[in-house]
Amino acid sequence: MKKIMAILTVAFALFAVNAASAGEWTIDHSHTTVNFKVKHLLTNVWGEFTDYSAELHYDPENPTASTINVEIDVSSIDTGNEKRDGHLLSDDFFDAENHPKMTFTSKQIQPMGSNKLKVIGDLNMRGQAHSIELMIDGPSDPIQFMGMTKVAASAEATINRTEWGLMWNRTLETGGLLVGENVTIMIDAELDKAN
Repeated sequence: MKKIMAILTVAFALFAVNAASAGEWTIDHSHTTVNFKVKHLLTNVWGEFTDYSAELHYDPENPTASTINVEIDVSSIDTGNEKRDGHLLSDDFFDAENHPKMTFTSKQIQPMGSNKLKVIGDLNMRGQAHSIELMIDGPSDPIQFMGMTKVAASAEATINRTEWGLMWNRTLETGGLLVGENVTIMIDAELDKAN
């Protein structure tokens, strides 16, 4: 789920590029983070996906015609704890052996006011596709750097993991659940376009 969040955020950032020419954009992986958080007992556990790719097309003259396609390698999940990462890759959660990839495909982009966009698309995880909404904040004003046009934007979405079959949990003695069902995805992305 975390990886998916990250990929979606990157895609949203690309759509938000409103001051550059139409065309294909690429993600600057060294300056992009795809993070997620989920409640565990009393606090939030954070993680990220580090291996992902995206095909991004943005048309500033017609933003609604832009498209985003993202693919994430589930095994690249990193929560800072190898035992937890291994559990997340198991059948209790992502079932990475049978579903090694997560994908996001945009279906609709809606302007939401100054420097904000809503991206609606299908998130396919664990063999199930469900529609999600990503809210994009940005983009920054474009700059020229080393022969590239560069912009940055951030994105956020919240999903309920149980909709994709990630059902594992434990009931606490005092009531409630060990792991939260809602997962928040946060992406900070830098995008490049060759001049």
